[in-house]
Amino acid sequence: MFDPVLVVGALGNVGAEVVKSLLDQGQPVRAADLSEAAIRERFGGAVEAIPFDFTRPELYPPALVGARRMFLMRPPQISDVKRVMFPFLEAARAAGVERVAFLSLIGIEQNRRVPHYALEEWLRGSGLSWTFLRASFFMQNLSGTHRADIRDRSELYVPVGRGKTSFVDVRDLGAVAALTLAEARHEQKAYDLTGPEALDYYQVAEILTGVLGRRITYRDPLLPAFVLRTVRGGTPLPSPW
Repeated sequence: MFDPVLVVGALGNVGAEVVKSLLDQGQPVRAADLSEAAIRERFGGAVEAIPFDFTRPELYPPALVGARRMFLMRPPQISDVKRVMFPFLEAARAAGVERVAFLSLIGIEQNRRVPHYALEEWLRGSGLSWTFLRASFFMQNLSGTHRADIRDRSELYVPVGRGKTSFVDVRDLGAVAALTLAEARHEQKAYDLTGPEALDYYQVAEILTGVLGRRITYRDPLLPAFVLRTVRGGTPLPSPW
């Protein structure tokens, strides 16, 4: 029987790696994201490409039919998950989805105000099998969110001071997510997923200096200055997503 793994957000940093890891396992994948054409361009005929949007309930049935396992992530623009995402989760349960791997945040136990916490709570009470993948800051944000500052200004500009982060590679997140969907032993478990070493941004700047062959400087701005410059530049504020 055809039992595709539904990957929600298949074009995202992590979602794309989940798709790749599932395909490497030989799993059938239904890749869902805003643009069906972009999915086909990215993955060709290796996946079943499905247009999807949490705000469009008419797109739920084609995404969910026959799917028993699902990778779920929260799009960063969605803050009201109760209104926008809970209806999809209800539909997924009704359609027969049994297992969910959810991309969450590390340290969420101490940060109950973030949308991920509400999603974890819904899944805990849903009767579904779930695995929470609580990720630390993505390494790829250095080449994404911070790319322009590093390239154009030779600096890292983020207000975290001496705070340390164990940067995690999204390729590793994709591999872990695929594994949790393939093996039953990960059900009802939460995993903190980090990189091998905790680094502050001064250390990151030194590493980038050595790799790029030019001086990269870490700037520790005040939060208002950081937000103003980021918004004026048209760059989304840093997020694990």
